[in-house]
Amino acid sequence: MKLEERLAAALGDAELRRLGAGLTRTGLHLRGAGPEIRLRLEDGVAAFDPDAPGDIVMRAAAADWGRVLETPPPPRFQAFTALAIANEAFVIEGVPERIAQARAILERLFEIVCASPVASAASIERDVRQIAGRYCPVRLEEGSCNVFVEEAGLGRPLLFLHTAGADGRQFLGQLADIGLAARYRMFAPDMPFHGRSLPPSDWQGEPYRLTGERYLSWCSAIIEQTVGEKVIVAGGSMGAAMALLLAAERPDLVAGVVAIEPPFRSKGRRNPFQHHVAVHAGLHNPAFVRGLMSPTSPLDQRRRAAWIYSQGAPQIYSGDLAFYSDEFDGAAVAPRIDASRTPVALLCGSYDYSATPEDGGKLAALIPGAMLRLMDGLGHFPMCEHPDLFRPHLMAALEHVGR
Repeated sequence: MKLEERLAAALGDAELRRLGAGLTRTGLHLRGAGPEIRLRLEDGVAAFDPDAPGDIVMRAAAADWGRVLETPPPPRFQAFTALAIANEAFVIEGVPERIAQARAILERLFEIVCASPVASAASIERDVRQIAGRYCPVRLEEGSCNVFVEEAGLGRPLLFLHTAGADGRQFLGQLADIGLAARYRMFAPDMPFHGRSLPPSDWQGEPYRLTGERYLSWCSAIIEQTVGEKVIVAGGSMGAAMALLLAAERPDLVAGVVAIEPPFRSKGRRNPFQHHVAVHAGLHNPAFVRGLMSPTSPLDQRRRAAWIYSQGAPQIYSGDLAFYSDEFDGAAVAPRIDASRTPVALLCGSYDYSATPEDGGKLAALIPGAMLRLMDGLGHFPMCEHPDLFRPHLMAALEHVGR
């Protein structure tokens, strides 16, 4: 099926109306796949229009457009944002603010164009009723904070750390897992400023910026004051970076590390419109991360994974990236980890262009004894975009660090 035929099937999609409501007339030109395709995007409606202006232009060779149309497309060809950020074969031109305002509808259009069969996985028995949520008062250097923590299960303590700009709901699939709950006492906190955890008491409304030192102090306080013993730390993305930093700086608190989508030096995650008065962050930021997921993960799960990003407070996502994208350096952190004392497992999704499998290989080379596992068919949010497919990888990692 040609690109124009895929787009024709996408134009009547109901979700576009929600994601593009209020968008002023914007023209999209697609070049290189054959005759030029011109689309008009306006107020949640996409339509072919030969008179559409060239506000946004995408150019690539025919062979590269062909890879977008593969089922499934290969990594870095699976989404608009992947093409824009991580694929050198594509050139995207236009006013950055206009692209940011249209990003949600563009991402959904290409999600439909790249639609693929769901990767099969064994169904896991889950029961959300085993999850209990509570507020835990935690003393921080910047004041007291009532940290919201979800907990489930009995056994070895297992602490889940969410990604930048998100919260502990990302680990619902693991907290509800009956088999996991039989072996692990699981904790999933919302970090201060995130989700259901409000800012610390001494916050005066100043701009939010996360540093490694600040984040390390939060996690140390949560482990010491809420868990009360050494934990296995399983963190995703930003949480993976912190899990590695905890192993390097506070091995007295960490029994093992499962780094889910660990960065080496994260690239492509900064965008000035993640926090900007001209762009609706509740539309832009979920679209920005939606492109990091696998086209073979269930669409309803991907929608829910992105939904969390629609609910973040202003500047929290971009403020977290000050640590994840700007500060964290795996080349400096990894050599300070003693994997014989603190076992490490690195889990890397094949569709992740932010923390790539190649990045995982670089980290593994600097941490002798670390386990490196490629998660084929998964993206940057495996724990919530396809928890069933993710589970065997998580279990293998937990087995490694629990020896």
